[in-house]
Amino acid sequence: MLRCGRKHFRKARHLGVPLAAMGLQSRVAPVANPAKAGAMTQDIRLSTSGDPLANPRLSLRLHFDQGLTFGRGKADLLQAICDDGSISAAGRRMRMSYRRAWALVEEMNTTFAEPLVDSARGGSGGGGAALTDKGREVLAHYRALEALLREAGADHLDALCGALRATVEPEPPKG
Repeated sequence: MLRCGRKHFRKARHLGVPLAAMGLQSRVAPVANPAKAGAMTQDIRLSTSGDPLANPRLSLRLHFDQGLTFGRGKADLLQAICDDGSISAAGRRMRMSYRRAWALVEEMNTTFAEPLVDSARGGSGGGGAALTDKGREVLAHYRALEALLREAGADHLDALCGALRATVEPEPPKG
């Protein structure tokens, strides 16, 4: 869920998409599943049948001609930077090295027309990072696409799940 504050809700409304469809919530709301360390969002479960065999996890991954692949991991990294105000803390939260988190941020910053993350060097005054307006916008659009896929694809996914063999064992619960 995007939890970046009141100013960003106004931006989301400007995009013309209902807040709930974009996965927006207020800062004071709890994280979706705090017991799941490192996860910024819940799995997208599309099946409405209640059958555990027909309840796959859905992942949205966008492949751009510029070479960037943007999916849940990068979206979650942007969310963690927004929440924590630091690339280092976001990386720790997602159980990745600072170097890996920084490399992903650099990849996104150089691929998009405007940087998504603005960072300040550490030191005695501390450093920090924040999403730019474009970063919040990109994250909101990605979450809106997830919501559209979740809502519009439910019937199709149920049909696909209905075509599966009944002998498939459900995945044991994690945690």
